[in-house]
Amino acid sequence: MQAQLKLTDVETYIGQYHILQGVSLEVAKGEVTVLLGRNGAGKTSTLRTIMGHNVLSKGSIEWKGTEIGGLPPYEIARKGLGYVPEDQGIFAGLTVEENMKVAMRKETPSALEKLDWTLDLFPDLKRFWKKPGGLLSGGQKQMLSIARAYVNDNVLMLIDEPSKGLAPIMVEKVMDSIMQMKEKTTIVLVEQNFMMASAVGDRFYIIDDGRTVGGGPMSVLKEDESMRKKYLGIA
Repeated sequence: MQAQLKLTDVETYIGQYHILQGVSLEVAKGEVTVLLGRNGAGKTSTLRTIMGHNVLSKGSIEWKGTEIGGLPPYEIARKGLGYVPEDQGIFAGLTVEENMKVAMRKETPSALEKLDWTLDLFPDLKRFWKKPGGLLSGGQKQMLSIARAYVNDNVLMLIDEPSKGLAPIMVEKVMDSIMQMKEKTTIVLVEQNFMMASAVGDRFYIIDDGRTVGGGPMSVLKEDESMRKKYLGIA
């Protein structure tokens, strides 16, 4: 496996708290890599550290063989890494159309073509094109947040708990969209819903108390009941 993104013994402090204490993982091009673990294990902190929102205190973060640990978030974003935070980073006062066009930056022919493909992927956004983002349902806001990151020519997308708080039918829609998106981009996904994670993920890593404690093909975790019980609390 040739890694696009590689983390080696990553450590991060937030104030005096030692949040990440040794996270190592590799993300291959064209795959969905899922980060799993209990609440507070360090999954979101891992995404935020990759994007430069948390300061890397030790270890390395390589993107296509080049060290990016320590770079400011805007420089990391320029390299083609997009972040979809758990709190749905959209502009509530802007319409769906305005949210998407701000994310596009430039309305080039290739960008407009990708916008069309994205709207086919998220038809609800097309229906609510002129509606303010703040008036969308939770599931629609999540779709808009993912679509904003995707339309921006990002090579790698970091998506944090896209199914959290959504009705089952919306979880299925988000899951379907991620499965289609992985044909065109690489995804790192933090997800508590194991059914969704196991359906869309190619590989997994388990983070526990700020450390990577397991990883491999998703098929391994599906078959390893003891690992699921120990680190995820599920059978």
